[in-house]
Amino acid sequence: MLAYDTLSGALEDLKERGFTLDFNIDLDQIVCHTDGTSLRPDEFEIVEVYRFEGDSNPDDEEVVYAISSLDGSCKGVLVSAYGMYAGDASQEMIQKLAVHH
Repeated sequence: MLAYDTLSGALEDLKERGFTLDFNIDLDQIVCHTDGTSLRPDEFEIVEVYRFEGDSNPDDEEVVYAISSLDGSCKGVLVSAYGMYAGDASQEMIQKLAVHH
């Protein structure tokens, strides 16, 4: 796994490596609103995870998940503030993401 100094650097490199979709959590799935792609927890794998602490406050942590569908047809990223996904996600989704924390 690579190491990145900044969130923007990680996102740029992941995009160059084919992680082009921008996913958001929508209860029991992740969704790319740009093209309508949606994946349930059993339809994707988390390939890489990167954590970034805030410059002024280490508690301001963001997590970047590099995600690929199991069939390899789509790849993208999910950016989440640490712990923020809990209110917007199903228990199955929380468990899937928590495995990588």
